[in-house]
Amino acid sequence: MTRSDPRILTLNGGSSSVRFALYPLGAPLERGLHGSVERIGVSGTKLSFVDPESDRRESLEIEPGDRSSVVRFLLDWLERTLDLGALRAIGHRVVHGMRHNAPELVSNELVAELQRIRPYDPDHLPLEIELIEACRARHPRLPQLACFDTAFHAGMPRVAQLLPIPRRYAAQGLQRYGFHGLSYAFLMEELARLGDPAATRGRVILAHLGNGASLAAVRDGKSIDTSMGFTPTSGLVMGTRSGDLDPGVAAYLARAEQLDSGRFYELVNHRSGMLGVSETSSDMRDLLALEAHDVRAAEAVALFCYQAKKWIGSFAAALGGLDTLVFAGGIGEHAPLVRERICTGLGFLGIELDPARNAQDAALISASTGRVAVRVIHTDEELMLARALVQHLDQAQQQET
Repeated sequence: MTRSDPRILTLNGGSSSVRFALYPLGAPLERGLHGSVERIGVSGTKLSFVDPESDRRESLEIEPGDRSSVVRFLLDWLERTLDLGALRAIGHRVVHGMRHNAPELVSNELVAELQRIRPYDPDHLPLEIELIEACRARHPRLPQLACFDTAFHAGMPRVAQLLPIPRRYAAQGLQRYGFHGLSYAFLMEELARLGDPAATRGRVILAHLGNGASLAAVRDGKSIDTSMGFTPTSGLVMGTRSGDLDPGVAAYLARAEQLDSGRFYELVNHRSGMLGVSETSSDMRDLLALEAHDVRAAEAVALFCYQAKKWIGSFAAALGGLDTLVFAGGIGEHAPLVRERICTGLGFLGIELDPARNAQDAALISASTGRVAVRVIHTDEELMLARALVQHLDQAQQQET
């Protein structure tokens, strides 16, 4: 494999980070050069990468700057490092896609729509749009595919989509959408690959637990409900996001502290959640290390586990029972103590963990006596982007012939 062999590039923009990965075209898809830019917009910005072909692993400090300057740095670095003439397509994760239910080629019309809905998700969409437009400016003839995190949930029953506010707001696009769709789609494909019958005909709860966290209820392979709603702020308590919150809190803070909508948004997205409760950290690893002697850290961990347990119970009710529970994401994959605390007391649903398997982060952590299969699966959003790109290129080639 040489640098000039055909490749595809995936770009996964977050609120303050970008993950990137190159995949040589071929079967099976295997990730090549990959890495991330972290801490965009604050001090300590750096680009880290791993190159399996040369066995290199490095980090580069980046001068702190705004989104545009960091995107330019990343694309300049990619162009210096790679033969971008070998690129066949670029895939972008787009967090909010409203009612789009499948990957879509980037067009002027799509970019205009994403610009219009920026207020729906001002944390993620600006950087994702910046990446799309920068790539279009540099490589206007290169196909770009937008893959929407909301697409997985697009077919949810109407009752799960409705917001209990005046109906006229629905015409403006206000409804429950759900997120983490690329992760959930990957987890369902993995369940099918593992031969779990619940992947196609059964009741599954997927728990994507990381700094951003949500759960999804899936019946017969289709999402029927999810904890995040109109924005990624809702649902389960997260690293810095509040999750579901009494709307009266906003009105109270507006009166008592003259907190306007911008400052309230900053509060519930960047200063709340486990960070707000613990007053020390949004990182579950830090909180677990502190909880023995810091009651604030202990309460933050307890709140996270308690709410996750409640969501599992409510989704089991919506599903009419449960066959498989999947843990994924940084916390879900690497925090056995958190998984144990979430599952403790759920024996009435048929959830029983094997302590030894759970401690080892085994692929199957349920006890042989439990009725529910409890799994730990490493999720891979970049691979889902790459698969969508390959499917698009194959379809385009078929149309040409």
